[in-house]
This record gives sequence, structure tokens and C-alpha cells, in this order.
Amino acid sequence: MCGIVGYIGRQDAKDILLHGLEMLEYRGYDSAGIYVMDDKNVGHLFKEKGRIAALREKVDHNVPAKTGIGHTRWATHGVPSIENAHPHQSTSGRFSIVHNGVIENYKAVRDAFLTDSMLHSDTDTEIIVQLIAWYAEEEGLDTIDAFKKAIVALKGSYALALIDNEKPDVIFAAKNKSPLLLGTGDGFNVICSDAMAMIKETNQFIELMDGEIATLTVDDIKIETLAGDVIIRTPYTALLDLNDLSKGTYPHYMIKEIDEQPAVIRKIVQNYQNDNGELEIDAAILEEMTASDRIYIVACGTSYNAGWVGKQIIENLTNIPTEVHISSEFGYNMPLLTEKPFFIFLSQSGETADSRQVLVKINALGHPSLTLTNAPGSTLSREAKYTLLLHAGPEIAVASTKAYTAQIAVLAILGELAGRRKGFALDLDIAHELGIAATAIESIIDEKEVFEQLSVTHLSTSRNAFYIGRSIDYYVVMEAALKLKEVSYVQTEGFAAGELKHGTIALIEEGTPVISIITDPTTAGHTRGNAQEVISRGAHSMIISLDGLDQPEDAYVLPKVHHLLTPLVSVVPTQLIAYYTSLHRGNDVDKPRNLAKSVTVE
Repeated sequence: MCGIVGYIGRQDAKDILLHGLEMLEYRGYDSAGIYVMDDKNVGHLFKEKGRIAALREKVDHNVPAKTGIGHTRWATHGVPSIENAHPHQSTSGRFSIVHNGVIENYKAVRDAFLTDSMLHSDTDTEIIVQLIAWYAEEEGLDTIDAFKKAIVALKGSYALALIDNEKPDVIFAAKNKSPLLLGTGDGFNVICSDAMAMIKETNQFIELMDGEIATLTVDDIKIETLAGDVIIRTPYTALLDLNDLSKGTYPHYMIKEIDEQPAVIRKIVQNYQNDNGELEIDAAILEEMTASDRIYIVACGTSYNAGWVGKQIIENLTNIPTEVHISSEFGYNMPLLTEKPFFIFLSQSGETADSRQVLVKINALGHPSLTLTNAPGSTLSREAKYTLLLHAGPEIAVASTKAYTAQIAVLAILGELAGRRKGFALDLDIAHELGIAATAIESIIDEKEVFEQLSVTHLSTSRNAFYIGRSIDYYVVMEAALKLKEVSYVQTEGFAAGELKHGTIALIEEGTPVISIITDPTTAGHTRGNAQEVISRGAHSMIISLDGLDQPEDAYVLPKVHHLLTPLVSVVPTQLIAYYTSLHRGNDVDKPRNLAKSVTVE
């Protein structure tokens, strides 16, 4: 959600900024822009609605530029338009700014300091740059003091990069809640909201923390607090491979990432094995987890759906009661907690704002917390007491696939080790079972044409669809429905199969696609009965079943895996169905409308 880049150095800033913005396209955006200073210290602003490719065409590539900032915008305040695109400028044109986040008190600031005649957009971001200009031009403050004073007046989340035309050899930056990194190099420095944006230039990054201000020049980065205290922080090395960021021979990132899932599962097992080949994680995590009287899994979207599978696994292996909560609800409507809770936060990016606001409150209460994330050094990783990495590699497509299966795999390892720590004699070798699941996924992926045909036949023109399942299959159909709706725009709902007759069956019309997932022998007959109910009302029924529970009319039969790990294989056909449905409906598979990959505002 939104992306920031900045460069100050001796190379052509325009190309570096545009490439950086292209690397952030996966986050979701509706407009983009850059502001650069030429070799005569004259500023040039380029903004465009739509894709980076359109912005690239608009940029005057004959302008020599060594300093600049850029931004991809995902609309919050104001419609997608050139006027609302970043960077925004002060009325005088002296200051230019890019901003990720949401300013909650922007109307109060506007009413106190600014007039409508000064504003040229509908954004909260323009309020920031106009306020900085007001302090600099009306009160005579120098740039850094005007910047600090404006920040103090703001309430909300922000990552900011600022250029002052009167100080063309400096980029100013600040952060609160929204992520921002400072990259260091030989004869240049950069700013980005994600290391991926600048990994081509450098792999050395410094994390800017909440309430800090940074000034970047060609040869130096200075970080200080709002009070002026200087902070020395050592850069870390971003472990990103440029080859991982490429689609290679694939037409879309989504299908590439679906195909990568077997390798990801095997990599997870490898990374959580010790030198003796035994699964191992930090003993302190297991100690606090098993000492708890209840586990609370907190997440959003796909991670929330993975959390429900995790609940089933953890309760089965540890006998610890486990709850799953939506972050945006939990933070402002916290339930009564038990005496010894243990919190698990699931987030692909580690920057999910809704989850972070819960973590801040949990930390204040002194409860132990564990983040499962794909992003080392991310905010949720830094601020939780413990972290377990997903080792899934960069996930670029907005619709999450391999991060979902990675979360379940890591939760399974965590569950087995916690159960053994509690002294349970588990008849389970999770590393071996994950290997079987990885092989099963490969066999499903090898039959892509089956799911493409199902998509073309039943979903390419359908207005709505349903997924149904029971028990652990119900948790999978929630994710299956989310995946289909977010990339194909088919209105899709995932229901507990037994609930259909309690109201939802009223929505079944002639030709409505209903996909049933059946992997649980206890409820298989019941789900088939529910499938028959919708068939009798005109639905097109498709059943995806586990080997041994299958019947001749089933659309697809899944390879057999351990019953707790069936979600790893049953979700893959639904990912492929979502992909091919989107593809054949002519949608942008990797960048669905209105969506952002990393949701960094509440």
C-alpha cells in the first residue's frame, strides 16, 4: 500500500526512482510521480494516474537529475487522479513531499493554519507540505525545525521524504508507524519503504524508527530524535536475491508463486532443522507458549484464514485452547483475556498496520508475543518478543499464495515441537509429513489444465460462486473464496457446509457454481449431502476430495496427506481456479483493482 523511493548521489536519479517504483508495483497503487532536482538546482515534477509505464513516458528523460523522491499512491483521501498523486508541493513550490500513511487530524491542521485557496488536492498529504512551508516561510524556521514542528502537530501514521529547493543537496525523512528504510552506498544514499525497491542499488539498509528524523546527503546519513539527540545505528544486510524478484519465464507472479510452494515447504523444513536433522526452534518460544493458558492468533486477510488452520493444528498437538481474531477488530474491541495468554501474529509483510496496533497494546500489557512473517527486520518482527520466519522468498503478486502455505507449515512445526515439550507422545513426524505434502502439491501443479478447464467452464462468466466445507475444510474454503473474489471479482463466499440450509441456500440459482472441499472422513458424507442439496436447486457442483474419500463424479481427487496438513494440498486447486478465472476474464492477475499488498494504514 503506497510506496516511497528517494535517491541522492551521482547517478541519474530519474531512472533509479522509476525502477524503484516499478519494484514496488506489487504493493498496489493507482497513480505515481517523481520530483527531481536538475544540475542547476531547478525542480521538475512528473505525475500520472495509472501504471508506472505511463509515468515513465511522461518523464522528460533529458533532464539531468542527481536528487529526487518518488511515490506510488493507493487512494485514501481523494480519488485517483493526477492532482491527488504524489509528490505534493507547497504553494510556493519550494517544498515537495511524498507520504505513506494517514493523517487523522488533517482537517484540524488545515483549519488552524491553512486556507482552501492554498490547497490543490483532496489529500491529507498536501496538508503536511503546506504546514512545513507555513512554519518555514511565516515563522522563519529553518527546514529541519519546520519539519520537526510540523511533525509534532500531526496525529496518525506517516513515512515522509521531503525536498527543499533551497537545500538541494539534502533529502529529509521522518517516520511514525509506517515503514521507512535508509539505504547506504558508495557516493549515494537512498530512501525506500521496502528494501525491494532499492536492492539493485544496495543491500545495506538502516531502519528508521518511530519519532526519528533523518537527513541524507550524498556521503552521509544523520538520524536524530525530535529532541535533537543523534542516533547511531548500524546498517543491516537485506537478504534479497534479484533473481527472486523476476517472473522469469512465467507470465504472472501469481502462477510463479503457486508453483514455488513445494520448494518453500522443503526450505522451511531445512531451515528449522538442526545439524542432527531434528526440528528445532528457540526453546524460549516453546517455554512461554506451553506455559500459557490460551493462545491468541491475530491476523488479517489470508493470514487470518491461515490462522484458523493453525488453531486446528495447535489445539490437536498441544491441547492449548486457541482463538483466532481479526486484527482490526481485536485492537479496538479486545475480549477478556486469560491470565497467561500467548499471542501469535501472522503477517506476510510484517508491516500490517492493523496487527501492529494490537501488538503495541499487547506489549503495553506485558504479554509474550510471536510474529510469523516473511520479512526479517519488519516492524512486527522487531516489536514482537519473538519471530519465526516463513522463508518463502519475496511474494510479489497481491493475492497471497505461498505465504499462506508457509504460515501453515511453520505453525505445524511450532505445534509439534510445543506438543512434545508438553510431554505428549505424538505419533507424528511433521518434517516427513511436510515432505509428503510438498510432493503432493507438485502433482497437483502438474495438472494445471484440469483447473483451467473448470474455471473456463464454470466461472469465466459467472456473477457469483460458493465454496463449502466442514471442519478443517471450512477454514480452507474461507481462503478459497477470498482468493477467487480478490483476483477474479466473482462475488464468492466460503461457508460451513451445514450452514447452507440455515439461510444461504436462498442465494442458489440455476447455474450457480458451488465448489465443495472434502478431506475429513468424519464429515465427508454430510458435505456430500449439502452438495446434493444445491444440485437439486440448479447449482453446478464441483467436488474436490481426498484420495480414499472420492467418488467417480468428483472434479478432482487430492493426493493423500496427514489429516492436519490437508489444507496445504486442498488450497492449491483453489489458487489455480482463482488464477485461471481471473486470466480468462481479462483481469490484471498480479494487481487486482483496489487492493494493496502491504496494508500499512489502519
